[in-house]
Amino acid sequence: MRLLSSALVTLLALTKLSFASSSSGDSVLVVLDPSLDRENYSIFFGGLEKRGYSLTFRAPKDASPAITDYGVPNYDHVILFAPETKSYAQDITPQSLVGLLSENTNLLIALSPKQTPLTSLATEFSLILPPPDTPLISHHPARSEPQTTIPVPVSSSSPILTPGIPPVWFTGAPHALGSTPMLVPILRAPAESFAADSTSDADSDALVSASEKGGEGLWAGSQMGLVTGFQTNVNSRVVFAGGVKMFSDEYARKELPSGEAPGNALFVKDVAAWVFQEKMKLRIDAVDHHRVGESSAPEMYTTNDEIVYTAHISAYDSRTSTWKPYSGIDDLQLEFTMLDPHIRTSLPVVAGSPGTYQVQFRAPDRHGVFKFVLNWKRKGYSYLESSTTVPVVPPRHDQYPRFLSAAWPYYAGAISTSVGFFLFSALWLAGDVKGERKKGSKAE
Repeated sequence: MRLLSSALVTLLALTKLSFASSSSGDSVLVVLDPSLDRENYSIFFGGLEKRGYSLTFRAPKDASPAITDYGVPNYDHVILFAPETKSYAQDITPQSLVGLLSENTNLLIALSPKQTPLTSLATEFSLILPPPDTPLISHHPARSEPQTTIPVPVSSSSPILTPGIPPVWFTGAPHALGSTPMLVPILRAPAESFAADSTSDADSDALVSASEKGGEGLWAGSQMGLVTGFQTNVNSRVVFAGGVKMFSDEYARKELPSGEAPGNALFVKDVAAWVFQEKMKLRIDAVDHHRVGESSAPEMYTTNDEIVYTAHISAYDSRTSTWKPYSGIDDLQLEFTMLDPHIRTSLPVVAGSPGTYQVQFRAPDRHGVFKFVLNWKRKGYSYLESSTTVPVVPPRHDQYPRFLSAAWPYYAGAISTSVGFFLFSALWLAGDVKGERKKGSKAE
């Protein structure tokens, strides 16, 4: 009976995983500050539950439920909506959150203008935050709301977001972006906005002057980020949002100055879908290589062999919770390397074969240990990396051609010398010797 019950539990767990919206699981821990009313975020949390996520709530200082047990994460995703909390339980530290990412746990973190432990965590991901208590301010467009409550236009060029999202309401702190290529900008500040410690315009001239000199202008204009993602080397994801109110029901229902509905509900849904690995999730299913005319990979290649390399790539479909062949990459490259790439060639998709990318090339005239290397990294998409080691050897003694076309002059020289020697020998041996015999007979 016990065996039967354990088998049923395992079956239910596998069934639940197979229908998860996320490619990495559906369990979510929400660390919610007690000052925030859960009901005011019902649209965001309810949307997650409708998509199949299982949400567990706890306060920042609660010891249970624990995020990890013996170093193993208990949840696939963690939401930290405690932007002004200055003390957390022992299992929530900047170091432990970084460790969660190394274990493929995704994070959604809301920041605030105040100095908190999460502020120091953001700097670890190449985000540069302004001094404390310097929220984002903008006087445009004209509206009745305070200068810190800003309708921010959403760029339609980001592949993470649904095209055509209306402006979203934002209140919070901006951040400047560092130079790491792993950052994924999602929402930038309006060009006319700036970060300041006062809502008055007394120091606006100094801010403009500093912006022209490259100083305090770091906190002005569209180079500032409001919502930014980061993708690690193991393809786990983290998103830093400059304010938690943009996820609230209040901002999801608040009319824009133009009178239209805001895009907060759709925007935060897209952000959650990306950070929880519902969208833009790719993987390499298999790679294979062989000589032209063969079907299996050899133990080694010979210099100048014609090689066929094939990669099969699929993308996760959150609507069906399945992986489907993906042919949308048009800049995939293959490198055949030994220390340095000896061959770098395009790896195009095979027409009529979804998700299959193939290229044929000639092995270099250089023997050694080579690698087939795939390394495709684009902002927002999960990284595709593959490395296969193969030896390349020179031809065996019986594999060289018997005659080389470039050596025909030498062949002709050797043949003509041999023929001349043969004719000379024949003439010498067959020459007339009668005169010598007559002289000999006279002497006698």
